[in-house]
Amino acid sequence: MSKPIRLAVAAIAATLLAGCATTYRQAPVDVTRYHLGQPMERTTVAIEPLTGAGIVMGPGFQTYADAVAAELARLGYVQSTSSMPSAYIGVVSFRRGPRGTIREQSPVSIGLGGGGFGGGRRGGGVGLGGGLNFGLGGGKTREVVGTELWVQLRRRADNSTIWEGRAITETVSGTKGSDPRDQAVRLSRALFRDFPGESGVTTTVK
Repeated sequence: MSKPIRLAVAAIAATLLAGCATTYRQAPVDVTRYHLGQPMERTTVAIEPLTGAGIVMGPGFQTYADAVAAELARLGYVQSTSSMPSAYIGVVSFRRGPRGTIREQSPVSIGLGGGGFGGGRRGGGVGLGGGLNFGLGGGKTREVVGTELWVQLRRRADNSTIWEGRAITETVSGTKGSDPRDQAVRLSRALFRDFPGESGVTTTVK
């Protein structure tokens, strides 16, 4: 096969590969918040895991705790230290789990047999003997993962809850933005967007 023909075939394959590539849009984040509708002092806060029967915070907790802490700091809350007990407690819980699977496009093959580039009346068709096959697409099955972030702000003095919120989304494993660290940041930003938010209303953040 001559070099110009090889280049033409490569260009066709690259174009079709680009067309067959599967892209995934990130699902929106559903956010629900509850509060008393009263001004909330921007004061000190300590981030703690949710505790209770049957609740286990794995090693991924710190990822979500850090993301929540960053958003609270942006809002003017100061992280407490062991020598400075906080006025508020930020209770954080998260969970991730499978929601199903999706299948990418099935593989596609291109066959270029003899006379694949015909010349017609203006003569001289180019024949590619034997044929060339290009496997396009993966046909992979990917898992859909659901992630939920839940946060409460409590007054340390009486342990009363002054604000509570939950953010939920889904992502396709192995795609851009599916890393737990990315999800923690995205969910936290959505949860504290327009803080404290409208109480008792579920909003969608894209």
